[in-house]
Amino acid sequence: MLVDSHCHLDFPDFAPERDAVIGRAFAAGVGTMLTICTRLDQFDGVRAIAEAEPRIWCSVGAHPHEAADHADLLAERLVALAAHPRVVGIGETGLDFHYDLSPRDIQERVFRAHIAASRISGLPLIIHAREADAEIAAILAAEKPPPGVLHCFTGSRALAEAALNLGFYISISGIVTFRNADDLRAIVRDLPLDRMLVETDAPYLAPVPYRGKRNEPAFVAATARFVAELKGMAAEELAAVTTANFFRLFAKAEKPQ
Repeated sequence: MLVDSHCHLDFPDFAPERDAVIGRAFAAGVGTMLTICTRLDQFDGVRAIAEAEPRIWCSVGAHPHEAADHADLLAERLVALAAHPRVVGIGETGLDFHYDLSPRDIQERVFRAHIAASRISGLPLIIHAREADAEIAAILAAEKPPPGVLHCFTGSRALAEAALNLGFYISISGIVTFRNADDLRAIVRDLPLDRMLVETDAPYLAPVPYRGKRNEPAFVAATARFVAELKGMAAEELAAVTTANFFRLFAKAEKPQ
């Protein structure tokens, strides 16, 4: 069994055939999916997807791109929403200094609100980090939140090590299969197996051989096979390890029967 630890099933890309997308994932051996909230005004839709299928869980949070619209966000609001039985994580949150779609100071303020919510709720933090490695590492070192995950990891070895030292997990997306991802592949080879997750970030970042297509949770199998080859292990073993890691980190989620 595989777990897609980060996808966006509520996005409009999937609206015409969401049930078929979910069915293809199950047929491909994906036993569990975590669908991620990026705006609180869209949380009801995210939650509804998780409520409708016992093998799908959700998070609650505001993406750093959306931080400007959540500038007054308080941890208490996130904690209240996270009390729902289908919510297993806080985020995605973090810093994105590549696009700077929200002011950096507001991104940081909203990130810290998520960290506080993670601490209060005990739920893991789901972090988006892009071109802000030093800032993310410094905030995590100062705040020392409960273990969480750096999702869709493309950062530096220094950020990976800083996160691992704080008990965090590293989630690998289809980017690892891209031609120009040699630096990422070198880091993945060295990651401890007991701290790795796999994900799609669907509908984005489809792995080879689906590059250029809309990504979907079924395609996490291709990423997992590729990572298994990098680690010199069988695909079935990599699937078992990353699945166990997911349920250890997202302990509120129940394993499918």
